[in-house]
Amino acid sequence: MPERPEWWEYELDVSNPHLREKMIVRRFNEVDLRDMMEHGLALKPDYEPGRWILETTFENAPWEVVLEPDEGRMRLIVITAYEVY
Repeated sequence: MPERPEWWEYELDVSNPHLREKMIVRRFNEVDLRDMMEHGLALKPDYEPGRWILETTFENAPWEVVLEPDEGRMRLIVITAYEVY
């Protein structure tokens, strides 16, 4: 992945209830999520202002992770993650 933005180093926040539910349904955990982020392929702006989409892989399939940097709290909030079909 090209140069990472400054907020990439913020503390990762996976406390979002929506994310926690999707982690169970989509069968991945926080360790898997951190691995997806470590091996990200590209980062692009989301249609929602202030959010970003990380293109990555999980279990040899393409995935996207939606991220929202919270600069005030210096946290990187994971909104959701999903396989791309």
